[in-house]
Amino acid sequence: MSRKGYVSVFSTRYAGAEMQYLFSEEFKFTTWRRLWTALARAEKELGLPISEEQLSELDANIDNINYEAAEARESQVRHDVMSHVYAYGLQCPSAAGVIHLGATSCYVGDNTDIIIMRRALAIIRKKLLRLIELLADFSDKYKALPCLGYTHLQPAQLTTLGKRAATWLYDFYLDYLEVKRRESELALLGSRGATGTQASFLELFEGDEAKVEVLEGKIASELGFERVVPVSGQTYTRKQDYLVLSALASLAASASKLATDLRLLASFKEVEEPFEEHQIGSSAMPYKRNPMRSERVCALARYLMAELLNPLLTEASQMFERTLDDSANRRLSISESFLCADAILNILLNICKSPVVYERVIAARIEAELPFMATENILMEAVKRGGDRQLLHERLREHSLAAADKVKLEGRENDLLERIAADESFSLTLDELKTMLNPQKFTGLAARQTESFLKEYIRPLLDENKALLSEIDVEDIKV
Repeated sequence: MSRKGYVSVFSTRYAGAEMQYLFSEEFKFTTWRRLWTALARAEKELGLPISEEQLSELDANIDNINYEAAEARESQVRHDVMSHVYAYGLQCPSAAGVIHLGATSCYVGDNTDIIIMRRALAIIRKKLLRLIELLADFSDKYKALPCLGYTHLQPAQLTTLGKRAATWLYDFYLDYLEVKRRESELALLGSRGATGTQASFLELFEGDEAKVEVLEGKIASELGFERVVPVSGQTYTRKQDYLVLSALASLAASASKLATDLRLLASFKEVEEPFEEHQIGSSAMPYKRNPMRSERVCALARYLMAELLNPLLTEASQMFERTLDDSANRRLSISESFLCADAILNILLNICKSPVVYERVIAARIEAELPFMATENILMEAVKRGGDRQLLHERLREHSLAAADKVKLEGRENDLLERIAADESFSLTLDELKTMLNPQKFTGLAARQTESFLKEYIRPLLDENKALLSEIDVEDIKV
């Protein structure tokens, strides 16, 4: 690899080989040739004078691309599609005259983009399913483990670690549904001609409208599609790009939410991403275990979410039946968005295969905060024992403030329970108070909610896709 020119970081550091191949020149130009061959075959079947020998010649050279001839021709004519028509014709001399017959550039350009996006969405969906499986296992394992819950980034009430993971999981479940929807709804542009009217094909078939309509169906079928778009100009609506990329941007938002929470949990020393034996956490501070994978997810997610603006602007700026100001932008925004989404999923799969949970730290942090959270329970129990509710409420307020000062101003441990036990107004011993503070009593329905969610939504989805899940081995994913 040359080190003197720019190389995309998605190729060298982040995206997987399968996704990179979809956006390679080889896949692009072989797909162009598949489309030209499908067009010629359909035209022959509908009566145009194209021979079996010509089709055989086209079929034989789909994967045998003479790049040098195409590049030399493009330097002269400044048109990539016609350069490849010319190069294909050099290899298929008897069929040269029927390549691209009746078509425009968007016949190969747009249809190829749709083919690529559908296959790319399938890769995203497959990896997303594997991530869902890992998070489901984590949620189930820790569904009953109490931990501090937060509102406004301040300790509020207890939840469970598994329930928190289930909230991450639900976001990805919704992303899966959206990715699957976009994948299933993609339709080919078909063969529409210069302004979408199919006038050139109507001319080829001497006014036979039925043959023009059948032509598209034959092409779509050969390329594995059930339908073409119902109406278009020369291009399919660029809103389609936005809809596809919006699913990727939504996935990025979910990823950033999870990764941000992991970064905070790492700061609390409650949960950490995997740390390899020889990994260096900091160039200056050898003891550090920075959450570098989670930080990378947040960085890439920010890029992907910002990229969504491009298809919106492209759709909004299209004039009438086609302009060319979409082309250069789409070459960047579509490919980079998919490569970025793939990179994000690769990193998340690496993180979620073996996160490290420090249960004793979680328990210690609960112990420091739970006395404050338990004051309502303590109040109710003291009232049952004959105490005055209003008096006890005021005493709890005073004790809580004093205990908080001990923690915040003096750096000492929370002594709220000892203060309450020493106050005869409550008629509660320290042992009784500690018994009341069993964390399991403060997590509400967290474990049950997690179980129900996994049973009703996630496990059926995973069971339906066992074969697809088996295609992803997280140990093979390097980040």
